[in-house]
Amino acid sequence: MEQQTISLPGLPGQRLARGVGRLLASMDHAVLTEFVPARGLRVDLISLGPKSEIWIVECKSCRADFVTDRKWHGYLEWCDRYFWAVDHEFPMDLLPEGTGLIMADAFGAEIQRMAPETRLPGARRNRLLRDVARVASRRLQVLQDPEFSGGAF
Repeated sequence: MEQQTISLPGLPGQRLARGVGRLLASMDHAVLTEFVPARGLRVDLISLGPKSEIWIVECKSCRADFVTDRKWHGYLEWCDRYFWAVDHEFPMDLLPEGTGLIMADAFGAEIQRMAPETRLPGARRNRLLRDVARVASRRLQVLQDPEFSGGAF
């Protein structure tokens, strides 16, 4: 019997984000992709855990993708835990110590190294929780009403 290969649309990073999203959802996290926590920053995934913990995951598909990312240090002040998500072919020696590691593909993911926890200050956590809720609500509204044009999200 001939084996079929499933080809998913999207860029490699988007496929990693899909697998990571599945993992986080299985851990009872609410996941939002391509979120802007502050001007000039856009994270691949942000998730809210069941105890209001906030995780950020950056998906890196290759060496060049990682080397050209100069903003990731700025993401650390916007989460309780920070992770890299990569596939099994990624050169792991590039990834900095003191960050989490998730091995992923388009169908799932597994935490290889838990990120250290650095709890956000209360005011920043509250702001992020409100911002994530607003963005998620707007995206849901667009899904339900594709002609909606009620502002940026």
